[in-house]
Amino acid sequence: MKKQLLFLLAVGLLHPASAQTRWNLDASHSNVKFTVTYSGVAEMDGQFNSFAGTILSNKEDFTDAQIEFTVDAASIDTDNEKRDEHLRSDDFFNAEKFPKMTFRSTSFRKTGDRTYVLEGDLTIRDVTKRVKFDVNYGGTVLDARGNTRAGFVARTTINRFDYNLKWNRVVESVSVVGADVQVRINVTFIKATG
Repeated sequence: MKKQLLFLLAVGLLHPASAQTRWNLDASHSNVKFTVTYSGVAEMDGQFNSFAGTILSNKEDFTDAQIEFTVDAASIDTDNEKRDEHLRSDDFFNAEKFPKMTFRSTSFRKTGDRTYVLEGDLTIRDVTKRVKFDVNYGGTVLDARGNTRAGFVARTTINRFDYNLKWNRVVESVSVVGADVQVRINVTFIKATG
C-alpha cells in the first residue's frame, strides 16, 4: 500500500494534472507607448521598440494568468535622437546600467465581460513598485496560418519620480516634463503549440 502511494505521488509530480498553456508575444503586432505632459500645456508621445512577454495560463478566460513582460530601456523612441539620448542617460533610465524594465504579475482579475485589472511588480532602474493596469481583452481568434491569437490593451499611469527618473527643469514655475506618465501597451499573444 505504501509503495502504491509513493508511486502515485511520483507520477503526479512527473505529470501534473494540468500543464500550463504558454502564450508568446507577437512583437510585430504589438506596441508599448507612453504620453507625458510637456511644459504644462502639451503632450509628448513616445514608444519603446524592443520588448518581449509571455503568458502562462490554464483557464480560457486567463484569470489564472502569470504574465511577464520586459522592455529594453535603450529602445526608447520619441522621434528626436537628442532627446532620446537624454532619456537613456542617468537623468532618466540610465539604460547602460539598467537595460531592462520588467513587469511580473501577481493577479489578473476579471471585472467585466472583456475587462480585467492586472496587478504586479514593475521594476524601472533599481526600483520595484506594485502597479495596476486596466485591461481590455480583445478576444481570441484562429488566424489564417492556424495560430491561436489573443489581444489585450493595458493602460496605467505611473509617477516617474517614484522610479528615480529624476530630471526636472522648471520654467516659469512649470515642469518642462510632467511627473505622470500614461502607459498604453497594445499586445497580441500567440498560443504555443506542442
